[in-house]
Amino acid sequence: MSENTEQRVCIKFCHKLGKTATETYQMLLLAYGDETMSRARVFEWFKRFKEGRTTVKSDEREGRPSTSRNEEMIQKIRTAIRVQTILTTDLDMRRVAAKFVPKLLSGEQKENRKQIATDLLECSESDDFFLKSIITGDETWVYGYDPETKVQSSQWKTPDSPRPKKLVKFGVK
Repeated sequence: MSENTEQRVCIKFCHKLGKTATETYQMLLLAYGDETMSRARVFEWFKRFKEGRTTVKSDEREGRPSTSRNEEMIQKIRTAIRVQTILTTDLDMRRVAAKFVPKLLSGEQKENRKQIATDLLECSESDDFFLKSIITGDETWVYGYDPETKVQSSQWKTPDSPRPKKLVKFGVK
């Protein structure tokens, strides 16, 4: 019998003897010391017995019963831990998040961007009016939408493999 159930039996007994809830709590303190139920719980159970309750067992609780601790679940967790150990210790792999890349460019596209930037720089050095003739706008809204979280996009990699990249497309509004 659990200690709480034992104390409930004592509360029921004191109620039948005609003791008050306060007297019952004081008697439990003498008998159980620091292990005594809280005063509120003693008064709650005393009231239940006063209202006609006969059982000292706890009421059924709502919600899903705890079924997660059984042999099948323990075996599944052992297997998952072994897999984790194999990946991290034996294969020296780590879980890393993909690096954010606004737009993946090919080698040709990168070279083209470099050439355009160089040409613009040369034009601005030779012509003072050149920079004044460029029109820019500040009313453009650029937005990106990525429903995948950082954890969802993470991948397993070895120390030798390159960091994964994540392509994000932007739209202009």
